Amino acid sequence: MSEFKYACPVCGQHMRCDSSQAGTVMDCPTCFQKITAPQAPASADQKFILTGSKVVEKKATVSNVAAPAPPAADNKFLLAAAVVVVLVLSAGAALVIHKNNSKPEWAKNQPVVANQAVKAPAKPALVAPPANDTNWLLALGTNAIPDTPVAGRIHAQDFIAERVSFQNGLLTLRQGRGQFEFGVQVNFGGAQPEALSGKAINVMTNADKAAKVTLRWKDAGGTVQKENYDDRYAMRLEFGELANNRLPGKIWLCTPDNERSYLLGTFNADARKPKPKAPKK
Repeated sequence: MSEFKYACPVCGQHMRCDSSQAGTVMDCPTCFQKITAPQAPASADQKFILTGSKVVEKKATVSNVAAPAPPAADNKFLLAAAVVVVLVLSAGAALVIHKNNSKPEWAKNQPVVANQAVKAPAKPALVAPPANDTNWLLALGTNAIPDTPVAGRIHAQDFIAERVSFQNGLLTLRQGRGQFEFGVQVNFGGAQPEALSGKAINVMTNADKAAKVTLRWKDAGGTVQKENYDDRYAMRLEFGELANNRLPGKIWLCTPDNERSYLLGTFNADARKPKPKAPKK
């Protein structure tokens, strides 16, 4: 006895039986309709999937009195309607079979889910690592700067640079997306990024006057505070080559405040020039 597949005419579910079960009634595992298995195909390698037929249960008669025969015209109308229904069901079953066969194996017989917009996974927020006193050195020497995002401590508060920019001679490293309330700014007196591309800057604590460094943070009451230094701090700043309006670099900065503020790590600053302001009318 050879096995063959056939499709449910209601939902298109594929079922398997052998030639000895042709003409028997089976339950569809998907829509639970009673389906009569078709005759086995003549050839074992037939490409088309056969379709079973739905079993129509006969309703029990209430009275033994035979109903009068309908007029001939009504019989023709009912026959035509039955033919139309059979054709529609056959076309629907063929369409379901075609769609099912066009899917990969893993997708067949899977429940249909309405199209939904796929949202891109949210980018995880940067978290500042705990500050370490060993990173605060007022004599930086030649210690290697780690290849990690700039992080550190500003007035006893852990800091990580979420946005870095270089505009109008100001290198700004800030945490947060709003106003500049928490971070560090190094002022190069209006120098353009082209002038600092590929340059290295070392500032020792005994320098008479260096680039002004500004620290910004919030106190316990939520008020923004700032402190400026143009001497007594130590900094190593190594700029990479300017390309595509980006200025990469490495920084190690330690300031002489009692809280031992410092920054340490790498950055890739946005160095796009701001749009010129419209002339006043």
